[in-house]
Amino acid sequence: MNEDNVVSNSSPLIALDQIGRLAVLSQLFDEVTVPPAVVRETNPLLILPPWVIEQPLTQPIGAQVLAASLGAGEREAICLAIESSADWIILDDRPARRLAASLDLPMVGTLGILLAAKRRGLLAEIRPCLDELIRHDFFMTRNLYEQVLTQAGESP
Repeated sequence: MNEDNVVSNSSPLIALDQIGRLAVLSQLFDEVTVPPAVVRETNPLLILPPWVIEQPLTQPIGAQVLAASLGAGEREAICLAIESSADWIILDDRPARRLAASLDLPMVGTLGILLAAKRRGLLAEIRPCLDELIRHDFFMTRNLYEQVLTQAGESP
């Protein structure tokens, strides 16, 4: 997993930073690539660590991506994932995830990152992370909360 080519949008980086778990990404991946719009969106909220690498787009944003109602970071992250043939794109926003799925981009979200960290022994428990995400206004339904706990081997 550490050799994977990974592109991220801003919201997962911000969410993981808010709960003190941004470093989990560096334990799962050697580096995470972000487009310039993601750097701009995260800049006032967090200082990106050295293993988060800014990479500009080399191609214009495609019509299908431009037509979607997405933020600049999401649009650029999806385009960068396409350009770089990313193994993973990290996205949380539902419309962005729908578009990524329609483009056959393999994706994971903040909750999937936390599950991967738990499975690799990087987190002892996932429940405190989920609770902290909710305290920081990260939206998840009760059903999703319980589903993630079950997948993590913790009782809902």
